[in-house]
Amino acid sequence: MTGKNAIETRGLTKRYGRARGITDVDLTVPEGDFLGFIGPNGAGKSTTIRILLGLIAPTGGEARIFGEDVRGKRTEVLARIGYMPSEACFYRGMRVGEVLKYSAGLRKQDCREEAGRLCERLELDVGKRVDQLSLGNRKKVSIICALQHNPELCILDEPTSGLDPLIQREFYRILQERNKAGATIFLSSHVLSEIQKYCRHAAVIREGRILACDSVESLGHTNAKNVTLWGVTAPPALAGIRNVKAEDGSVSFLYSGEAGELLKALASLPVTDINITEPDLEEIFMHYYKEEAHDNIEA
Repeated sequence: MTGKNAIETRGLTKRYGRARGITDVDLTVPEGDFLGFIGPNGAGKSTTIRILLGLIAPTGGEARIFGEDVRGKRTEVLARIGYMPSEACFYRGMRVGEVLKYSAGLRKQDCREEAGRLCERLELDVGKRVDQLSLGNRKKVSIICALQHNPELCILDEPTSGLDPLIQREFYRILQERNKAGATIFLSSHVLSEIQKYCRHAAVIREGRILACDSVESLGHTNAKNVTLWGVTAPPALAGIRNVKAEDGSVSFLYSGEAGELLKALASLPVTDINITEPDLEEIFMHYYKEEAHDNIEA
């Protein structure tokens, strides 16, 4: 492995006794990339991140950040990273401003100017005590702690849960600006729409194994929609329908055909309500990465 990439793993494996963690994870994130690390809860995203940060040791394989073995040079590696965990926890009784100053002090940096800009953009009151903050505002504190020192690599684990839509949009503007300035963004999420909208590349993990790693355009090119109909218990007779589930006077299915054909077919059915959304990741894995998943499991 070389030092030209922000993140490189080879055969990275972690087991917790008999329990699965991750298995043979090979992942390369070039410097300056904006990569989404996607998968359902329990897929192995957080385990991979904790190994990258040196918080836990792998059972096998290796991980390098900017070409350095994370276990051998953890202090040097972490100095170049901004990390946001999925759950934001702070010392009780501290005010937001104190938390930000404490976080900057751990890095021996004066980040007041950048922290102030981020607080303004994310609408965060530095005078409030952290134990009185809502989930969304605790997330904001965590975001600023991760970004205020202008890291070369941002590793963000489920960063937008709890943020309102306007703040989410501003948060992604900030990430896009950092990325344009040269920072590498590694974003873990199970929200496919965020990855599709903001990331250039994505790695898909399921049951501890990487199923696919490619451009977002290639991975998301399914044209499938998740459709739920109320008032009927069977889908219309159309090609492109799969994964049918009927229960309690409704039916849901994946549809990958023409939208106009679906609307025509629904006009003749006693549908009382309809919901059309992006398919969740589990459905996409099962139906669009089935061969890749099978190959990886059998390997």
